[in-house]
Amino acid sequence: MGKTNPRTLSRVRRKRHIRKRIFGTSARPRLAVFRSNRHIYAQIIDDDTGRTIVAASSLEKDISGMAPEGEGKRGVAQAVGKLVASRAKEKGVTRVAFDRGGYLYHGRVKALAEGARKSGLEF
Repeated sequence: MGKTNPRTLSRVRRKRHIRKRIFGTSARPRLAVFRSNRHIYAQIIDDDTGRTIVAASSLEKDISGMAPEGEGKRGVAQAVGKLVASRAKEKGVTRVAFDRGGYLYHGRVKALAEGARKSGLEF
């Protein structure tokens, strides 16, 4: 195994601490966020069965039309939040536990959460 960025190691350590407390059930699944330099991904996961109920990411074609003009990556993150929330509502999910994945609740992660809330998901 090669060298690993200390920031990545710290984030993974924080993620483990968060996951000790946050567990998605069928009544209240977990909304997990992963953020890379270019893209952002969101999944709603039922940890009881170990299945992903719905997912959305900034790689999808639908997102470019949904993102507000001039907002950049934060606007795209908000659009991903809205998309994952609308897909969750189609599956009957209205309440989720938010798993920020070790990232600060700030910037793109916060924008994704706000987009999901605006579309009707309860945290």
